[in-house]
Amino acid sequence: MNTGLFRPASVAEALALLARLKDAKIISGGASLVAMINARLADPAALVSLVRIEELKGIDQAPGGGFRIGAMVRHCDLAADPRFGGTLAVVPMAAAQIANATVRNMGTIGGAVAHADPGLDYPPALVAADAKIEIAAADGRRQVPAAEFFVDWYTTALQPGEMVSAVHLPAARPGIGLYHKFARVSGDYATVSVGVTVVREGPAIVTRAAIGGCGPAPLMIDQANHLLSGNPSAEDVRRAGDLLQAAADPVDDVRGSAEYRRMLIPRMLARAFDEARVHVGVAP
Repeated sequence: MNTGLFRPASVAEALALLARLKDAKIISGGASLVAMINARLADPAALVSLVRIEELKGIDQAPGGGFRIGAMVRHCDLAADPRFGGTLAVVPMAAAQIANATVRNMGTIGGAVAHADPGLDYPPALVAADAKIEIAAADGRRQVPAAEFFVDWYTTALQPGEMVSAVHLPAARPGIGLYHKFARVSGDYATVSVGVTVVREGPAIVTRAAIGGCGPAPLMIDQANHLLSGNPSAEDVRRAGDLLQAAADPVDDVRGSAEYRRMLIPRMLARAFDEARVHVGVAP
């Protein structure tokens, strides 16, 4: 039974509450946690709201051109921000496809990242963008690459008493970032999704591709990225799709069978990749 709602004014105060209150949960936008509480899938002893912590609300550009996105930045604000060009465009593109307008106006990037549902839109987009997740703890802060932050089903690199304080994006590189999502209906969780970034380097390209919805965490394989980089042929693209398909570990659920999800992986990868490389001026 919930025993209280606390509204700290700083990250340090929030961390102190997490240390003091047994079985407390952080609530940011509440899009995921409130739904879980209503469905009786979660029953936190206390809620620590981040709504008063100003540090967590902004999107700040770093001197080197990257960005620090505070954990309390709403999906709608990230989707509408015009500063994310080039390879970073994959992130607002994913934000724009989250659920519906009501959820986008209320949900936050920190809450979504910490929830780590494999069907969410941010995880593969952040992995493709080479993002880092900023984690705050009582003894300081650290940054974990997104590819290492998402560990297992609804499990992250967060340790007890820690919280997501921001998402860091590197400086945009000339090229494009795309997020493609296949869902039963508009606004649903992804059956399969793909985040891809393609950078033009002279006559060649450098690619990062991550698959979502097909296992406990976003799926990215270095060998597949290698095949999609340089001057890839149609056979290279097919082999990359085969590698990702073989490595996927999807489940059967109402959004599709594991077999169906595996079938979609190479098709969605090829579609997103072909669109991206045409954008950077390299014909398939």
